[in-house]
Amino acid sequence: MIMSFIPKIKSNITIYATRKTTNILDGSYKSIYRGKTMNFEDLREYVIGDNIKDIDWKASSRSNTLLVRQFIAEKKHNIMFVFDSGKKVLGDTLKIETKKNVMIMAAGILAYIANKNGDYVGAIYNKDNYIRYFPFRSSMYNIEKILSSYDNDMNTSEESMLSKSLEYIQKNIRRRMIMFIITDLEGLEKINEDTLKKLRLQHDVLVMNISDAELFGELAYNVEDEYYFPKMVLNDPKLAEIEKKTKQEVFEKSEKTLKKYGVPIVTIDNSKECVLKIIELLERYRDASHS
Repeated sequence: MIMSFIPKIKSNITIYATRKTTNILDGSYKSIYRGKTMNFEDLREYVIGDNIKDIDWKASSRSNTLLVRQFIAEKKHNIMFVFDSGKKVLGDTLKIETKKNVMIMAAGILAYIANKNGDYVGAIYNKDNYIRYFPFRSSMYNIEKILSSYDNDMNTSEESMLSKSLEYIQKNIRRRMIMFIITDLEGLEKINEDTLKKLRLQHDVLVMNISDAELFGELAYNVEDEYYFPKMVLNDPKLAEIEKKTKQEVFEKSEKTLKKYGVPIVTIDNSKECVLKIIELLERYRDASHS
């Protein structure tokens, strides 16, 4: 199964090549390290979403084209993926795609870009109260190992233990890192605020929320408790409205907590929008860090 995920990840990125999204993604990724550890690399044409502070006005006036400065990091960085787990990741997203597949694609795209930049990639998730930790490595083999292991383990994982993974990092890993937490609404609600606060004192944290399928329509299956919801429940408009409102309230409460500690978040509905959502997440992080 080695290297089986990489062609899919490359294809997902290439889909957007005609819209220059590949270049934007690479530039957005590099920009999250902006600061004293950055060196000027070159100039490129301005695209919507770029920080106006990066515009080189003198070069722009000479070329009659709006140009922005790009920077590169002086050292390698540690990228840590914290995956949610359990039966629930086998459930569907709002756009009817398995959550696990979207999680793997999102992490894979970021890991691929990190590897291109020479950075180290690690991962952690909890499989039925057992921590699976993948140390930082710099290779495509390492990325494939992480993604393949997660893919296989989630087929038999029962419980969701995101909080345990975050606690493990907070207590055992001192190496500075940029953490990407990949979870869903239930996982967001269970993130311990005290643990989040401690993690932010040492690390940079970004969150990808993988959406949940709606609980109404013709057919819905509970993957955790293994039963189909009664049709009388699925076709009840009042219950549908209550569910929608409850989800919104939970998300807004979680988003408020994350914002309190400077943690950006985006919601992803399917693998096709991963690239654009990742760009949005990186831009939010950059703007929050340098505002």
